[in-house]
Amino acid sequence: MSRDRYVDFLRAWAIGLVVLGHWLITVLVREPDGRIVAPELLATVPWTQWLTLAFQIMPLFFLAGGHAAGGSWARAREGGATAAGWLGRRALRLLLPVGVYSGLVLLAVGVGAAAGVDADTLALVGWAMAMQFWFLPVYLLLSALTPVMYAAHRRWGAGVPPAMGAAALVVDVLVVREHVPYVGLLDYLLVWGVAYQLGFCWRDGLLTGRRLLPTVMAAGGVTAFAALVTLGPFPVSLILVTGQHPGNTDPPSAAMLAWVVAQAGLCLLVAPPVRRLLERERVWRVVRPVGAASMTLYLWHMLPVLVAAAAFYLTGLAPEPGVGSAAWWALRLPWLLVLGVVLAGVVTVLGPLERGLGVLYERTSPDAGLRRAWPLWLGLAMTVAALSRLAVRGFAPDGRLPLLPAAGLTLGTALVLLTGWTAARRPGRSAVPRVTDRV
Repeated sequence: MSRDRYVDFLRAWAIGLVVLGHWLITVLVREPDGRIVAPELLATVPWTQWLTLAFQIMPLFFLAGGHAAGGSWARAREGGATAAGWLGRRALRLLLPVGVYSGLVLLAVGVGAAAGVDADTLALVGWAMAMQFWFLPVYLLLSALTPVMYAAHRRWGAGVPPAMGAAALVVDVLVVREHVPYVGLLDYLLVWGVAYQLGFCWRDGLLTGRRLLPTVMAAGGVTAFAALVTLGPFPVSLILVTGQHPGNTDPPSAAMLAWVVAQAGLCLLVAPPVRRLLERERVWRVVRPVGAASMTLYLWHMLPVLVAAAAFYLTGLAPEPGVGSAAWWALRLPWLLVLGVVLAGVVTVLGPLERGLGVLYERTSPDAGLRRAWPLWLGLAMTVAALSRLAVRGFAPDGRLPLLPAAGLTLGTALVLLTGWTAARRPGRSAVPRVTDRV
């Protein structure tokens, strides 16, 4: 039980830091003509790039995801489930809330365009509401590859993450030194896949059986990161900064790989005392709701920024000291408090919708023994392509609706949904037990 609680804690902790980090670095400025612009804090105040060392927490997402997925797939496999049935359930749990979120945002963009909102404002809003989407196609692809990755784990164990890391370094050389186009896309799977694969190793005790290994990982990762930043070509920022080349996130770099290893090692080092803390029911009652609402918080956490922008910046009520000044930093506290209150309201309002999606999921999730799976694979391919496009260009590129990605996401999600809906009504449906797990 303590291990499961710690994995859930990692999700909650990561979500909290993602939300806090995005809110903290968001800068809004009201121009003399009334327009709202969003200068880039990390570029405007360069020293703030050091803050990304604390707020770049995505390695924990993939580490916890690998831990959960490894256990889920192992149980499903032992019960006779197919890869398609297992993946369909995990993908649908992710795509249902993403589809509803995307539909509502696209509707709002369409209404705004019809009402005459200027293209620059729509593009900024569309970008803000899609900035977190890069995670979704990567996670879906790693989920699709889980049976293969877990088979490699069973065959070669702790040797797989170093091999993937070495491949990622080769790709990084091709990107940074040779400027080979498109090859960097592989590092999204290789670098984040290292964290995911380490989750398998962690679950099976391969990282905790040797007392010094977590310390070596943490110290070695930090040392490698420092060397790559000070002696190599990489910046300190672990979040994309406009104009920086190479960066550390687009695609994930060798420096990001070092940070993945460092965070995984630190996670293992602090696990025992944190697990003891989580055994206290009062602590667990605080952590559990955050973990349960992780997808809602992840998807909707930029909506409060738009609400605050309309309430305080469009009206001219917000004080606007110089960005990065002492007064500006002092105002970050009430800014964060306002956004937190609004987000709590958003989560409350969305409660009935979330419960409805839960019912829909139970009625339409694919059977664990699903075999006729081509609609599922086609639907996943379409959603990955659509989400990737939205992550890059936002929900309103150049102030216009992204019709092709919207259609791809809609049709792809429908194919995944209909796969389970059809299987649920097919005579002679497989008696393989349904496997429930979290994304």
